[in-house]
Amino acid sequence: MTDHERAVSENEDDRTTVVVITHNRRAELLRTLEKLAALPEAPPVIVTDNGSTDGTAEAVAERHPWVTLLRPGRNLGAVGRNLAVERVRTPYVAFCDDDSWWEPGALAAAADLLDRHARLAAVTARILVEPAGTEDPIVAELRDSPIPGPEWLPGPALGSFLAAATVLRADAFRAVGGFSPRLWLGGEEELLAADLAAAGWWLAYAEELTIHHAPSVARDAALRRAHGIRNTLWFSWLRRPVGVALRRTVHMVRTVPWDVTSVRGFAWAVAGVPWVVRERRVVPPEVESRLRLLDEAQRRSKARRYGP
Repeated sequence: MTDHERAVSENEDDRTTVVVITHNRRAELLRTLEKLAALPEAPPVIVTDNGSTDGTAEAVAERHPWVTLLRPGRNLGAVGRNLAVERVRTPYVAFCDDDSWWEPGALAAAADLLDRHARLAAVTARILVEPAGTEDPIVAELRDSPIPGPEWLPGPALGSFLAAATVLRADAFRAVGGFSPRLWLGGEEELLAADLAAAGWWLAYAEELTIHHAPSVARDAALRRAHGIRNTLWFSWLRRPVGVALRRTVHMVRTVPWDVTSVRGFAWAVAGVPWVVRERRVVPPEVESRLRLLDEAQRRSKARRYGP
């Protein structure tokens, strides 16, 4: 495929737009866009360039002019997805990262599931880690989710989702406010998922959907871990009952490794207490009951870790 071509197919599907956020991952993003351009569904693609300084935006504009490119001029984190969803005109939006891509046919299959189930807000795909093509460890946890759901769900009910592997209803996403600008990146999905559930929506894992992930080495692991600690605490304080929030906080104090990164995460969380108190809104009891079922699974998780 040349730089300015994209696939044309009788299988084109006008139900889903793909949204990608990126920051200083030019090579990975260009590879992802080549993969997306070759999809039989030929989805519209919106890229939010979160203030890259490596020529990412210029390369996208030159090599993939069919892509809608947003350049906010700074790193918005997950809110870059919100900015893109404002431009989405299809009923569904598929998120992927600049180091991941959807398998051919997956977007159409996800749209079919959302078409069939009016109360389903999101479907999360099976994740294959490249280059080996092995399942991401989180897949087993999605497949064995302990949350009970209605019989009509097309797969296991979920309490949260992974943004880089999920197709959502654009209107539901907008109605609950999208990703919180407070959380930026690092477990930002948990708060959005709880708000979707509180609004009466269901989330599900769909085994028949696949996304590929070739983890980028261009990442600040320490910063992501600090954000993960902070955001997990903020979510607990914002949406869980007081007793549960306290127990989860104590558990994290006892179990995270006390290094500079953990101290930073806790310090950031404590600094946010004033706004957390103002914006605290506990989820309904039926949603809390689902979250409690997830607590033990999360404590045992090998994929959800706060160690270095």
